[in-house]
Amino acid sequence: MSKALAPFLSPRTRGETLGDFGERSVFVGGQHVGRARRRRRRHLPSIGRLVRRGAIVLLAAAVPAALVAGGWWLLNSPRFAVKSVAVRGTNAVTTERILDAARIEPGRSLFLLDPREIAQRVEALPEVERADVIRELPDRVTVLVEERRPFTLVHAGTLHWIDERGHLLGQETQAVTPPAPVISGLNAAEIASMHEAPSGKARDALRLIRTLLRSGSPLVADISEIDMSESDGPVLYTAGGVEVRLGAEEWDARLARLEGVLAQKTAREGAIRTVDLRFRDQVVLQGGR
Repeated sequence: MSKALAPFLSPRTRGETLGDFGERSVFVGGQHVGRARRRRRRHLPSIGRLVRRGAIVLLAAAVPAALVAGGWWLLNSPRFAVKSVAVRGTNAVTTERILDAARIEPGRSLFLLDPREIAQRVEALPEVERADVIRELPDRVTVLVEERRPFTLVHAGTLHWIDERGHLLGQETQAVTPPAPVISGLNAAEIASMHEAPSGKARDALRLIRTLLRSGSPLVADISEIDMSESDGPVLYTAGGVEVRLGAEEWDARLARLEGVLAQKTAREGAIRTVDLRFRDQVVLQGGR
């Protein structure tokens, strides 16, 4: 190897320590490599920062206090005290009965009233199907009432109106003509149960009446009473005095046969006294004198 090539390195030559021939630039000249970093001195918070923190704390405490004060004012201000109560939607029930059931105290804060609780008290009246209570700012309450509609009468020594669901509405003391056949044959316990929910016999009688109404048959006007006292099914009585034993099932088909039988009776007045439809595909007639 020549002397000119001696300073150069090659894979076969041994490594030698090289000198630092580079020049430091102005950007790296002031750096201290390898020295431990000095800890920065902590500065105390400035006065402005302390003021800002104090303002935040005061604001956080003032907002809840303002809310409490505002709520107290709403609940105690005479501006929102109840001054009038209106009742709408009544027909059979008097306004006085609705107000007595609602028990809304004059002067009570509008915001302290519980509309759902008041509505439940009104709905406890037997004639009321549904009630809604509306608070009208600043000092008015309106009670909206939906009454139960009379559907037919139940005969148990005395006459009682019931709605389509079988709830008792009240006693009837005068002679009236109901829009549907009168239901009879219920005992005192079954009548009493209709204050809350109708008994099984009452439900069956109502189902039979709905079947008649749905069919559009003239039997609706001809049948005056449905007796539920028999264990083998309803007994119908027509306005002309015919007794019909209907049976406990297949009412649609049996009512259709009954309509044909009563049409024959019209052709020969007084010839039929009882009709027995309790047997499948068979009609048993009993003539009168």
